[in-house]
Amino acid sequence: MLRVLIVRGRLVTPWELRPWRELPEAFDVRYLSSRTNAFDTSDVDLRPVPTRSVRDLLPRGMLGEVAAGVFGDRYLKEADAAYAQADIVHAEELSFWFSADAARRKQRHAYRLVQTVWETLPFLSTYRNRHARAYRKEVLAATDLFLPATERAREALRLEGVAEEKMLVCPPGIDVGRFAVAAGGPSPTEHTILSPGRLVWDKGHHDVLRAAAALHRGIVTRADGSVTRPRVRIVGSGPEEQRLRAYAQELGLGGAVDFGSVPYDEMPRLFATASAMALMSQSSAAAAYHPFDIPRAFWEEQFGLVLAEAMAAGLAIVTTTNGAIPEVVAGSEAELVAPGDWMELARRLAAGTLARPPGARVTHDPALVRRYCTAAAAERLAAAYARVLA
Repeated sequence: MLRVLIVRGRLVTPWELRPWRELPEAFDVRYLSSRTNAFDTSDVDLRPVPTRSVRDLLPRGMLGEVAAGVFGDRYLKEADAAYAQADIVHAEELSFWFSADAARRKQRHAYRLVQTVWETLPFLSTYRNRHARAYRKEVLAATDLFLPATERAREALRLEGVAEEKMLVCPPGIDVGRFAVAAGGPSPTEHTILSPGRLVWDKGHHDVLRAAAALHRGIVTRADGSVTRPRVRIVGSGPEEQRLRAYAQELGLGGAVDFGSVPYDEMPRLFATASAMALMSQSSAAAAYHPFDIPRAFWEEQFGLVLAEAMAAGLAIVTTTNGAIPEVVAGSEAELVAPGDWMELARRLAAGTLARPPGARVTHDPALVRRYCTAAAAERLAAAYARVLA
């Protein structure tokens, strides 16, 4: 039996782990589980290996976060037992502390090291903080195989100095069946535009609100000149919530906008009752340093799992050309607009989604939908592991 150890620090998520559940029985898959993990993984049918990192010994809250940012993080010695049993250790990204931790212990335990990479911008050393620069150097030296999630991430790795033969593009997988089944329910009676994502500027929720205001006020109308007033459902949490709520009120949308996070298991229902999803991602660019040498560096959309979920649900999609998005939706019925172009978003919604009955479905390429299912992702993982062990 091939033993795979997944290493994600405090970022173990139930949705990312789903493809590993569908690997053949020849694989024994486990993951390091910290008590301060940021997500609930209790419903994941994989074996957790409880362990601790330096962060677990620090105070909870901002004081602990600042201390970890200044001094760095690493797993404690007790994690060695799990590493020693692994044939393959699968970590993530070039500059996370847990990926460097896996790189550091590799020589001692003689496993193969695999790294998933989402980053679509080649930061090299210049645009990384002092810890990340050191982590990147260790990860590049020790990794046997990189699994970029997109071609764009692969291109970024090439500029980071990774050889072509050490890379294999490996998109993630989602539970396609759950989203497809939920889409077969009764049709809603009013149009709802879904805007999912963390409530930060980069996700473009403010542009969805602007587009909705243009529609509500009749600045943008349907082809027959009629005004349509869709609801907006913003799904997520984050530091911009209060400002987005105030902005919705100021735009006159207070009664037409709903805010709030939902458990991941509730997401298929939201997709099924919406008329369209608007993912208006845009790049952020504020690479300043604060006293602890942590740059607020550039970001662009690295994949957008909600795009795959919306395609599985047959939901109309209007999104931007930001980052890897055009690659992820290539071949689908998704409509692309420039980042920040909220007026064009309003026009696309008026001409497409809002000209159809509420909740009407669209047909995305079945082959593309299958590409993003957990079974296909598991096949890609199995092939990657076979390659790295060959």
